[in-house]
Amino acid sequence: MNAELLIMFTLDCDRAYLYAHPERELTSDETQRYDDALARRAIGIPAQYITGHQEFWGMDLIVSPAVLIPRPETEHIVETVLELAKPEIMERRASPPVHPEQSRRVRIVDVGTGSGAIALALAKELPTAEIHATDISPEALEVARANAARHELALRIKFHQADLLEGLSPASFDFVVSNPPYVGDSEEDSMQLEVRKFEPRNAVFAGPTGLEIIDRLIPQAESMLIPDGWLILEISGTIAEPVRQNLAGWAEVRLTNDLQGIARVAAAKKPSSR
Repeated sequence: MNAELLIMFTLDCDRAYLYAHPERELTSDETQRYDDALARRAIGIPAQYITGHQEFWGMDLIVSPAVLIPRPETEHIVETVLELAKPEIMERRASPPVHPEQSRRVRIVDVGTGSGAIALALAKELPTAEIHATDISPEALEVARANAARHELALRIKFHQADLLEGLSPASFDFVVSNPPYVGDSEEDSMQLEVRKFEPRNAVFAGPTGLEIIDRLIPQAESMLIPDGWLILEISGTIAEPVRQNLAGWAEVRLTNDLQGIARVAAAKKPSSR
């Protein structure tokens, strides 16, 4: 797969062209470019950083070493939001608002947006929702804004440079979603070399236990959510139970496994009484 990606990158073509022209020979310049790409891959640089692209939710996204490479597992976050948000949107359309504030759009904030993958997917699937996205890194926000522009979603997403949810309006969001850093320092040796060495450390590692960012985010999310609003987090099996415990007092706490049977998404509803 890496070799295929790199040859497509070298030829600036898609997979269909590649398979339709098996007889295509590389020019000397193309051979040099391919060899250079292979050499970079050989030292562990992820293929996505070499090509500058990664697919997520059917969208071709720009990626750089300033952002975490979007993974298929993160699409479970999008699926969870859609499962919860679409019925609510339909209900609001069907029921005339009794109070003016009930006529507002569903509001979602993606915390630590990185490449913008989650925010863009939600903006694509929920055209009436108001989407916000935060990141502490200005370099990451440049990538996210570029992706929003490429997919003609720049007017749909409001980007904020912020540490988690700082500076946003309390009690104003229906959904707080995040793929936060959740790997503990003690797990570093078990991570792939290309992740440890080349992806942004502050987007992967949270601290000694892996819970440090989530522990800060949960109370912030509670203050930002409206009653019955949802917090949805990407997690790992390593921290699944501690996260569940940290959500004690929330309603409808649920953990969802990925296709490998590993706990991947934690979701919890803010009780209407809080």
